[in-house]
Amino acid sequence: MTTRTLLFDSPFLLGFDHTRALIDRAAKAAAESYPPYNVEQTSGNAVRITLAVAGFTPDELAVTVEGRQLTVAGKRDEANRGEQAFLHRGIAARGFVRSFVLADGLEIAGAKLEHGLLHVDLIRPETERAVRRIPISVG
Repeated sequence: MTTRTLLFDSPFLLGFDHTRALIDRAAKAAAESYPPYNVEQTSGNAVRITLAVAGFTPDELAVTVEGRQLTVAGKRDEANRGEQAFLHRGIAARGFVRSFVLADGLEIAGAKLEHGLLHVDLIRPETERAVRRIPISVG
């Protein structure tokens, strides 16, 4: 981590504060371990993030995008759970916030909860390659 700080503190890399912040945010997100997740390439221009969110209802989950950061949050509604006497508690009951830094051009296509898994689909729309003629002025 020290190397990265020194690299971006170089006087030859002025104006890269945003890149530095993205790298730091990605490193922080990678250090989180709950809930477990998969990232899979579903086609040439589509990606799916799948999070294991067993026990969460759709009302207890939130998927938001701010800038290039995708955030998935889960908050349990403990008031409706009542008093339960567990003999063994292996399913985590805590809330979570999991963040992902998105590449330029990725858009959220949708999110679906099924069988305890939250699928967040992302696509990169095909951009048209336009040729633009530049006028030449005579001086």
